[in-house]
Amino acid sequence: MRRAIAVGLLGLAGLVGALALSGCGGGDRDALTIYTGRTESLVGPLLERFSEENDVAIDVRYGDTNDLALLIATEGDRSPADVYWGQSPGATAYLAGRDLLAPLPAATLEKVAPGFEDRDGRWVGVSGRERTLVYNRDAVAEGDLPQSVFDLTSPRFRDRVAVAPSNGSFQDFITAMRTLEGEEATADWLRAMVENGVRTYANNNAIVEAVGRGEVDMGLVNHYYNYRFLAEDPSLPSRNHQFADGDIGNLVIPSSASVLASSDDQETAQRFIDFLLTAESQTYFAEETFEYPLADGVPPADGVPPLSSLKPPAGERADELGDIEQTGKLIAESGLN
Repeated sequence: MRRAIAVGLLGLAGLVGALALSGCGGGDRDALTIYTGRTESLVGPLLERFSEENDVAIDVRYGDTNDLALLIATEGDRSPADVYWGQSPGATAYLAGRDLLAPLPAATLEKVAPGFEDRDGRWVGVSGRERTLVYNRDAVAEGDLPQSVFDLTSPRFRDRVAVAPSNGSFQDFITAMRTLEGEEATADWLRAMVENGVRTYANNNAIVEAVGRGEVDMGLVNHYYNYRFLAEDPSLPSRNHQFADGDIGNLVIPSSASVLASSDDQETAQRFIDFLLTAESQTYFAEETFEYPLADGVPPADGVPPLSSLKPPAGERADELGDIEQTGKLIAESGLN
């Protein structure tokens, strides 16, 4: 949220202009308005499918997950949004903490495994992603890969690691580190990464591209980006590496969907969220984006390790990642930009 907060302080008008608004279903007629941090190329077909199958017009505002959360917080009860669909749970928890989200029915929350929903019922995870280290196998031998994300501050990884500090998933990872490892340990890790020459990129896509072309040896990203690149070009040398069992670097986080408390069409908004949890939509996430389906009964894509086989850190919950202001402050104070 560091960038989002910074943007908000610099001026919301510019932010509003920067966030694209598009529609499905035609016209400006009683449309369901969705603010989403997901990429249009990834989820646009799914939105069109819901619009067609349910005869519901949709207006979509695409943008950065954290920027959109800040926009909703600023708009308050006047927000035109009916649904907020975040790329990661931290910004959604931020909105939940400001009482801007409506409670979801138990029947919706029960469709996903415990831990992928807000305990107070204000959002639900619709797809899962694992934090991972993508590396170039031509530049890094498997035996030289780190066992912990904390190893990346070692001199042997100097100038070789990439991160995307403005990315919502990276910020969720930092928030989880604060919760599980403590404020001081997290601040120390961030400062040590900067001192060790960590390289910054705009987003996860840019990191995976850079690793694939040999520009940087490795980077912290979500798991599914590299699967998408390899699906297009199996000859790429980029591979995913999991840290040792229970390491904070293996954090599993959901993309999260919620209904705005201020929405005047909560029934349709709720229907859209239930649509995201159908077998049809969950299969779309598995096969088109290589994310983890979170509703029961839908397997991940071929080649993606089962969700049950992952070894995330114990004790972390996605609904505890809402303190994004302090995370933004720590990142900024570290000099990471």
